[in-house]
Amino acid sequence: MAPLSETSLVLNKDGSIYHLNLLPKHIADTIITVGDPSRVYMISQYFDKLEFEMNKREFITHTGIYKGKRLTVMSTGMGTDNIEIFFTELDALVNIDLKKREIKPRKKKLKIIRIGTSGALQEDIPVGAMLASSTAIGLDNLAHFYQVVQTPEEEAILSNLKDSVALPTLPYMAPASPELLNLFGATMMKGNTVTCPGFYAPQGRHIRLAPKYPRILDQLNYFHQGDYWITNFEMETAGYYALGRLLGHDVISLNAIIANRIKNKFSKAPNKIVQALIKTALKSILEL
Repeated sequence: MAPLSETSLVLNKDGSIYHLNLLPKHIADTIITVGDPSRVYMISQYFDKLEFEMNKREFITHTGIYKGKRLTVMSTGMGTDNIEIFFTELDALVNIDLKKREIKPRKKKLKIIRIGTSGALQEDIPVGAMLASSTAIGLDNLAHFYQVVQTPEEEAILSNLKDSVALPTLPYMAPASPELLNLFGATMMKGNTVTCPGFYAPQGRHIRLAPKYPRILDQLNYFHQGDYWITNFEMETAGYYALGRLLGHDVISLNAIIANRIKNKFSKAPNKIVQALIKTALKSILEL
């Protein structure tokens, strides 16, 4: 195979990967991700030792030691477009020889744990709950630019959802890592997450612009395929799961429920909920 071109694999002058500004030695095999850059510090404050820091755009990286385990925590910004940049460059750090610009014959599998916020779509999920995403459905179009293959069961769910909401394109779908879901799901509820391509109209919010799908909250709330119900929504998880499936990494998305959209309730202290999720996740990470 020919070396990857300079326009496909973009590197900085120091040989680091373009957007993340990292070299392979800068990351651990277990990576915690957050959307908000300020939340990197909420996690790394628990590290016993901080060995590396990098700030580049919305991508902030801290690598250090937590109770004897080497961990990396990184911010990604919001949306699946950012997740594509983050995930592709992260994979390149471990599976591409950056000097030779060649794909390594032996692939490394990373463990990636997303800690984020989310809104509940079912009345019985309380604000303050912690939810591990068993599967994620993407209403964005990221996966349509890759060769994603859906199982027959996934195809049936996606086709039904498209018709139920009258979506313009077919959504995509991917599961969490079974290993990570079993580990983190033991201490929190499990659910099925919808990833939206925006915060306002795609999530049923109406400020000045009228949304094209004004009933999307009710439609997602009532939608089900047998025992498969949608529990919550946010803006990144489906991108994580689809790219994790394609690239062979173990991925889990952990959600701090800071709102219940069906009851129109929003937490008055969302950072406390996120902090509780961080502490719970760190305890489980030590078992990896």
